Amino acid sequence: MSGVYLVREWQKQKVDESGALSITTVLSNPPAVNVCRRYTQTDLNRCFTNALLSSPITDTTPYEMRRAQELNAQLGPKGSEKAMDLLIDIHNTTANMGLCLIFYSSDLMMLHIYKYIQSKMPSVPVRAIIMDIPLSEAFSLESVGKHGFAIEVGPQPNGVLRADIFNLVKKSLDLAFEWIQEFNSGCTFKAGEVEAFTFVKSVDYPRDPATGEITAAIHPQLQDADFKLLRRGDPIFLSFSGETVKYDGEDNYPYFVNECAYYESKTAFKLAEKTTMTFPSISVKN
Repeated sequence: MSGVYLVREWQKQKVDESGALSITTVLSNPPAVNVCRRYTQTDLNRCFTNALLSSPITDTTPYEMRRAQELNAQLGPKGSEKAMDLLIDIHNTTANMGLCLIFYSSDLMMLHIYKYIQSKMPSVPVRAIIMDIPLSEAFSLESVGKHGFAIEVGPQPNGVLRADIFNLVKKSLDLAFEWIQEFNSGCTFKAGEVEAFTFVKSVDYPRDPATGEITAAIHPQLQDADFKLLRRGDPIFLSFSGETVKYDGEDNYPYFVNECAYYESKTAFKLAEKTTMTFPSISVKN
C-alpha cells in the first residue's frame, strides 16, 4: 500500500523529475491493486527471469506473466543499453523488517546508495539483503534496470496504510534521488564498508505429514525478531498443542519472519548470514 499510494500521489502531482533526474512512475499490477491482493493469477514478483520474459504468450498465459513482458518492454529490455538506469521496486512486508534494501550481487552503485540512506537515517534500522543470483535468473522487477533495488518496509498488514511506514518509504526514495543528483553533479563518494545479509535458506512450518497443514505458529520469542541472531536451541515454533520447537542449525539471522505472502510458498522465515561488504570510491566519468 505504501508504494501504491506514493506512486498515485506522484502521478496526481505529475512528478516526472527531481532536479536533473527524469522519473517514470508505474503501478506494476493495476488489477491486483484494484482488488487489494498481491496478484491475481501468479506472483508478478517471480516473473522477470530471462526464460519467462522470453516465453511465448498464449491464451492461457497468466495475466502477471503478460504484464511482466509489458513492463520489460517499457522499462527495459532487461540487460540492454535501453533499460532504465535505475529501477526501484517498492514493497511492504508484514514482517518486522524495518527499512530493507534488496539487490542482486554486490552492485557498487547500490552499495553506495545503501550507505548514504543508512547514514542519513540513523534513528531507523536500515539494512540490505544481497541476492547472489545471475542476472538471467533474477526474478523480480528491479532486475530489469541497469541498476536496481527493492525496498521492503514493515511491519505493515496487507490492505493497511501506515503513515510512519509511508514516510519511511518516501524519505528513503528522496535520499536515493539526492545521492544520484550529487553523483551526477560530479561528487566523489569515498570508499567504505557496510554490513549486509546474504540468503542461506528458507525454513518451513512444522506440518502434518498426512494433510500438509501447519501444526505450529512462530514462537513469540522469534516473532518480530527479524535480523536478530538465531542460535541453536532458541525457540522458533510453538505447536498448537503447546510444545516448543527449537532451532537446530547453524547460527544465522532470520528475516521475513511470519511473512503473510510466504505461507503459500511454505516459508515460515528465511535465514541469512551477516557479512561486511567493502567498496571503492565512485564518481561519474567525465
